[in-house]
Parts: sequence; structure tokens; C-alpha cells
Amino acid sequence: MNADWLDQLRWADDGLLPAIAQDADDGRVLMVAWMNREALAATAAGGEAVYWSRSRGRLWHKGESSGHTQAVTEIRTDCDSDVILLIVRQHGDIACHTGRRSCFFRRLDENDGWITVDPVSKDPDEIYG
Repeated sequence: MNADWLDQLRWADDGLLPAIAQDADDGRVLMVAWMNREALAATAAGGEAVYWSRSRGRLWHKGESSGHTQAVTEIRTDCDSDVILLIVRQHGDIACHTGRRSCFFRRLDENDGWITVDPVSKDPDEIYG
């Protein structure tokens, strides 16, 4: 694949773009992470999501420690070319390090603030040891 497509994106000054992972079957947003050029190129070439971990300062193949990889079925960008959307099939049905299907498991309640609305699918200690 010609790398010119990477040049057509509007990378932030730090060389990153936000990347949204969306479930291919039901459209649910599973998570948001960051990608640099190398992560996006690796994702396109390998067919599995690879992100840039800001906390680790390195590439992060989603599921490298949990086994919950993301098979990428489609890669899109928005109208401004500064956000990546990955349409994925989430292996193990857990995308969040908290053991939930989605990282978006809290909802704002006008009386109680942020409340947890999605259950833990698997205890993170069982996933990560």
C-alpha cells in the first residue's frame, strides 16, 4: 500500500490522532485511543488494531496482554482528516481494561453525577493477573 494516504491526514503537532474503535456488528463505541503514523500503518498492514500508548510511550497492539484483540474490518477518517474511526470485531467481547465491553460504561445522571451502567464482564485481575 502506498504511504501517501498517511500524508493526507492532519496529524496533531505531537504526531497523534484520536482513534475511535466501533463495533462492526452493533455500532457501539468501544474505546478511544491514540495513533501515530507507525500505529496506523501497522493497523492497516496487519488487520488488527495497534495504538500509540501515551502512558507507555510505545506502540501498543490492542490485546497484547489481555488477548482481547481487535480485528479491523474498515478504517475511516472524518471530514477534517484529523480523527480515525476503526470498525472492529472485538475478540473476547471486552475492550476496556476494567473488564467491560466498552470504556464508555458511565452515564451522567442529573442527580447522582456519573453512574456505572454497564457490568464488568470479567474481573481485570483474571485478565491481567
